[in-house]
Amino acid sequence: MSLLTVNNLKVHYPIRGGILRRKIDVVRAVDGITMELERGETYGLVGESGSGKSTSGRAIIGLESPTAGEVTFEGQKLNQLKRQDRREYYKDIQMVFQDPYSSLNPKKRVNDIIAEPIRNFEKRTKDDERRRIQELLELVGLSPESMHKYPHEFSGGQKQRLGVARALALQPKLIIADEPVSALDVSVQAQVLNFMKEIQRELDLTYIFISHDLGVVRHMCNRIGIMYNGRFVEEGSAEDVYDNPQHIYTKRLVAAIPDIDPANRKHQTDFRREVKKEYDNKKAEFFDEHGGVFDLKQVSSTHYAALP
Repeated sequence: MSLLTVNNLKVHYPIRGGILRRKIDVVRAVDGITMELERGETYGLVGESGSGKSTSGRAIIGLESPTAGEVTFEGQKLNQLKRQDRREYYKDIQMVFQDPYSSLNPKKRVNDIIAEPIRNFEKRTKDDERRRIQELLELVGLSPESMHKYPHEFSGGQKQRLGVARALALQPKLIIADEPVSALDVSVQAQVLNFMKEIQRELDLTYIFISHDLGVVRHMCNRIGIMYNGRFVEEGSAEDVYDNPQHIYTKRLVAAIPDIDPANRKHQTDFRREVKKEYDNKKAEFFDEHGGVFDLKQVSSTHYAALP
């Protein structure tokens, strides 16, 4: 049984106008995505800003109310549960937010930040709570003594480790990481990504990794879903998406990945030029008259693309 199944998930926001503020249209932030996650894997949600990837993650964890569709966790359809029962399931699904500078309360010490989810869901003595916080800080590579510090006393990479420690406080089975390194310096990004992979192996975690950067996703993910205007244009293993992209939008994303080898720069420039030319020539074939995409078609046993 899959750990998580998302079936035809939709999140629509009404557009209202006029004196009576009647609904005149809707924004289809997420417009019918379906995906499955197996235990221990990392699934990448990729797309440009506004593609719906972050909204998808927030809907899965319950921070957004789906307009339609189902989210099934360990065989239980979460939208069919009462609020209190659903709250218990969300203990096993936690989130690491994009900006560690704004997701940590600057007025609280580290021990209160990490202890907040523990206090919401568990009853522990103060000594037991302190030991748990120290264990989590050691787990993410920070000194237990730092529990009395404030967020501004940490570097960007250390702040993101604090965000991971908070997410791990309730021993979740699934972590949704929403652009967890985009706010960090390039020199720090690799450290955080490698640390997250180490934690995954050690604790047998499952990740949904949300990013606009295909290079980062390639380093982290087993399978990838490429989003455009709230829908998938391509889904498959990392090898499928990188080595054999089928949709012209995916091809443009792959072509944008920088190659650090100077010897390949001319080849990469020519490749980008060819992809842009193909995109301009075939755009009308791959998108309908409203800019939407077609339904996914099976390319191979592990590969699907929204082909005309």
